[in-house]
Formats: sequence, C-alpha cells, structure tokens
Amino acid sequence: MEHVILLDESGTAIGVADKQTVHTDSTPLHLAFSCYIFDSSGRFLVSQRALSKKTWPGIWTNSVCGHPAQGEAMTDAVRRRASFELGLTLDEVRLVLPAFRYRAELHGVVENEMCPVFYATVSAEPDPNPDEVEATRWTTWDAFRAEAHSEHGETFSPWCRLQIAELTALGEVPAQWPAGDPAGLPKAAISRH
Repeated sequence: MEHVILLDESGTAIGVADKQTVHTDSTPLHLAFSCYIFDSSGRFLVSQRALSKKTWPGIWTNSVCGHPAQGEAMTDAVRRRASFELGLTLDEVRLVLPAFRYRAELHGVVENEMCPVFYATVSAEPDPNPDEVEATRWTTWDAFRAEAHSEHGETFSPWCRLQIAELTALGEVPAQWPAGDPAGLPKAAISRH
C-alpha cells in the first residue's frame, strides 16, 4: 500500500495516509513533487494523465508528479516515479522551486499539496506506463507555456499552470534555471533533499 506524508501548515510531517483514499473533497495537506523533464536539445516532455486516474484523468501536465515515501529523499522519489511512469532514467535532477504550494479541485476531488518542483534531463525516449500516462509528447518550452495559457488552458493541470508562472520568473531558458535553496523545502522534505 502506498502512503502520502501528511503535513501541518509549517510543512512538518504529522502522519501518513493511504494514497488510494486520501484524495477526496477534503484532501488533507500532504507532501508531493512535480518534475519538468527536458532532452539534450531543450525539448520539454509533456504528459497526459491516464484516463483511469482518480485525480485529473486525461489532463495534460508537466512530465511527472508524485509523492515521496517515508524516509525517501525527494530526488530519489523523482527518479523512482520517472522510471515507473515514463520508463525513464533521469540524468540531472535539480530542485528549482522548493516552496511551491497549491490547492485545486476538479469534479469534487481536491489536491492540497506542498509540492517542490524539479528540473531534470534525459537522454532517452519515454516508454509510458499506461496505468499512469495516457500519452506523452515533446514540445518546446515556449510552445508549452503558450498552449497552457491559451483558451485551451483548462486541458492542463492547475498546478502545472501555476508552476509555469513561477518557473518563467526563474528565466526564459530552463537549462539555466538556478538551483533552489533546499532550506526552502517543507520541513518534512529538508532532511530528505
């Protein structure tokens, strides 16, 4: 059984909950991550969530998202989920937004996460797990940003759209985004950065 790490408002771990039952209309605050994956030519990998997923089925989003396990380093969790969902072994993994937090709702299901954001690179093509990912595509960062904020933007996850704004503030070229300060991570994640 997979668990999520529950958090208080300071980002301190206060327990765990079953991942399969935690996402409801009153989802408690918990620890997660998002990762934006790029190839050597600077293309960005966009993922569409599997149609069978409980939360945001069929929605396009950043490359991979997930929840660290108890005692698991955040970067290890990012690598684990990229392998599980996309069949990818990540090269570089870099924390870029340590303090990202959001709450969003769709069809009565709430996401409520402290969700550090990572930049990563790969040198292989994805082999998506159909239980997790409906489709993937490579695009330019600029095209992705424009599409996510167009009139069709509702087809993208709300966390992704919020993250785009904060990532854009880091610079126009993703490969040059500066590393985030691990001290800004939620307390539950600092020792596991």
